[in-house]
Amino acid sequence: MKLDDDIHNYYEHLVLERIEYLGLNKTKSEDYLADLCCLALNQIPPRYIRFEVDMSFYLPTNERQQMQMNAINAVDKAISFLDNTSSEDK
Repeated sequence: MKLDDDIHNYYEHLVLERIEYLGLNKTKSEDYLADLCCLALNQIPPRYIRFEVDMSFYLPTNERQQMQMNAINAVDKAISFLDNTSSEDK
């Protein structure tokens, strides 16, 4: 078993989903997106899974909604940090 292929943090999926929803993947650089992902994911305790289906079928709705809100808040906070930091550098 290769851990890097079989196990991943479910929040990675939620953070990327939020980034795509905001359209940042089309307007920001790869470096910005990488920093954004790191900053957002470091704010949230990891939730490791093997299969996406595990989260879809076995996670209670209220817990799934809370996880989505955690990802949204973490991404928004990371965007604010990055944008404020880059404006201070100018």
